[in-house]
Amino acid sequence: MSRIGKKEILIPENTEIKINQNSILIKGIKGELKYDFSNLIKVERIENKLKLTKKHETQKTQEIYGLSRSIINNMVIGISKGFRKKLIIQGVGYRAQMEKENLILNVGYSHPIYIKPPKDIKIDVENNVNIIITGINKETVGQIAATIRSKRPPEPYKGKGIRYEYEVVRRKVGKAGK
Repeated sequence: MSRIGKKEILIPENTEIKINQNSILIKGIKGELKYDFSNLIKVERIENKLKLTKKHETQKTQEIYGLSRSIINNMVIGISKGFRKKLIIQGVGYRAQMEKENLILNVGYSHPIYIKPPKDIKIDVENNVNIIITGINKETVGQIAATIRSKRPPEPYKGKGIRYEYEVVRRKVGKAGK
């Protein structure tokens, strides 16, 4: 059983937190985020820390306890530092470019792929092959990165495709010639 819910969340400087009955609003340097948590847990502020407590001792409460703590902690990190994912495109003729707010991918199909990011996500393209996704919400940054990667995942024979920055693609040996 995880004990992650017992950890306190440190609140950085210049951060404003409002706790209503079952919702929390966190405002910081980069923006603001809101989360509606379950009524099975209680969130309270003690000086410059947030502490979560369980109202009951059930399996469901324990699950939500750790989950809520992780989500609130990610919100605090997001509004103070932000989140970033980097994707790398490999392959001859594969490239990416920005047109206004839209990302255009040319990754071996007969047509370009257009991806429109949500309002709170910023996408940058470096050298036509590096895509950097930044934002304050960890979930949406990861989801946009996964969506972009899913358009052409790396294949195991030549390694062509879109991969995460530190992803290792296990290569296979091609067919043996006679």
